[in-house]
Amino acid sequence: MPCEFMNMTPTRRTALPLALALLAAIAACAPAATPAASSHAAITDREIKALSADEIAGYRAGAGMGFALAAELNGFPGPMHVLELAAELELSAEQRTAVQASRARMQEDASTVGAALVERERQLDRLFASANATEPEVRRLTGEIAEQRGRIRHAHLRAHLETTEILTRHQIDRYMQLRGYGTDAHTGHHDHHR
Repeated sequence: MPCEFMNMTPTRRTALPLALALLAAIAACAPAATPAASSHAAITDREIKALSADEIAGYRAGAGMGFALAAELNGFPGPMHVLELAAELELSAEQRTAVQASRARMQEDASTVGAALVERERQLDRLFASANATEPEVRRLTGEIAEQRGRIRHAHLRAHLETTEILTRHQIDRYMQLRGYGTDAHTGHHDHHR
């Protein structure tokens, strides 16, 4: 390359460094890229910043919200969907009553704790909004929120366990098929079923 540069005409030898210098100057003068707006900018007006309106309603209603996916997707049917599929699963009257009772317990427990969780999230939001957040207070509230989430999840998972005990092996397999999971989702944990 140095030899080629030397073999250039004087005009070309001068033009190349000038062109490079000009490009560097243009790049230096270009305005800096504006940082992208946060994806959270649209949610600054939420009642509770960390929760959407749907999440607040879901917690207060004791809705599933994915809390029982570990059970559902591994062959442990949920009470709400079992009741929706009662005819297809050929539930007996006794089974239907037992599943309804399990669902009612789950709903009551999850909604009670869910309302408390929403209130703790509101307190956390207010704490930061007041600019008086302290590490001990944040630790306390986040610990309570985590505990409440765990209790809600347990209520849902417990209902899946109870429902599975009420159903027969055939009903569980049928449930899995009807829900679109196939029968490969269970892992042999229902061998005690009739």
